[in-house]
Amino acid sequence: MTSEHHHSTAPSCCTPGGLREAATTGGLLQIGHRPQQPDPVAREAGRSRSTRGQVSLPGGSFAMGDAFSEGYPADGEGPVHEVTLGAFTIDATTVTNAAFATFVKATGYVTEAETLGVSAVFHLQTKAERHDILGAAGGTPWWHVVRGADWRHPYGPASSIADLQNHPVVQVTWNDARAYAAWAGKRLPTEAEWEYAARGGLDGARFPWGDELLPRGRWNCNIWQGDFPRRNTAEDGFIGTAPVKQYAPNGYGLFNMVGNVWEWCEDWFAPDTYPLRAGTPVVDPLGPQNPDAAGRRVMRGGSFLCHDSYCYRYRVAARSGNTPDSAASNVGFRCA
Repeated sequence: MTSEHHHSTAPSCCTPGGLREAATTGGLLQIGHRPQQPDPVAREAGRSRSTRGQVSLPGGSFAMGDAFSEGYPADGEGPVHEVTLGAFTIDATTVTNAAFATFVKATGYVTEAETLGVSAVFHLQTKAERHDILGAAGGTPWWHVVRGADWRHPYGPASSIADLQNHPVVQVTWNDARAYAAWAGKRLPTEAEWEYAARGGLDGARFPWGDELLPRGRWNCNIWQGDFPRRNTAEDGFIGTAPVKQYAPNGYGLFNMVGNVWEWCEDWFAPDTYPLRAGTPVVDPLGPQNPDAAGRRVMRGGSFLCHDSYCYRYRVAARSGNTPDSAASNVGFRCA
């Protein structure tokens, strides 16, 4: 590891901001409100709740937070504090393109990126004609605002998910993820549940498999190798997303809890969450009751774009957040 993540201020998250801002920048946003959506729960009222594809966790107490003091101060990964959780179930993998397609077919749901006609795509992945690339997103020149980028066309209108059925669905906002979860009879995990699950029973470890990034010289997650953001050597086998079961699962049987795609959580994000808990018993925390000034929801796990020189957030304790209307080619989710 380099010393950069110890002494630098937190860089802007490796996902750009909200879709509405991007659409306005691109001159596409002509509506004041999002059109009425089909109610995914009402549409599937007879659908029974299923825990198929989920892992049952017994709950218990664990040490939540960064035990190595490696996080960006503005992310609020400390202090480490004890949290107790009740039993819950959580998806073994992130939601796939195939599963999301089933949801859309059943409900007629239209994602926010589709409604606005624009989303964010990492510059090396962009597959679009020049006139559909509307500029840089949110002050990050390596993100393109792309017309026609959505979950079916994750890298732009010239891309497809035809060969990515078992890859995580991306270009979904927190609102989209919550709609899917409601239809499936599930919910998004809380931030505490996510970290407990990601640790796989290894209390205080850096990664889901231990403290070393490359045990026996082997990659256990899909992150960036090379010179970010210009050159990805793909030593781990992937430049973009990997299949949801590509690497070995953690001790709880959960796949890709770090790397691959950021995962939405239920909680509002605030950097002072942990200090406010210090010294008090914490049981099944739900996060702050109100959003921070930026109005962000928690994202966990990092993505295939994370690199320790820029976004050292592919650790189980790492935290980040984005507005609930944000979508990008490296953001997905799993349900609880």
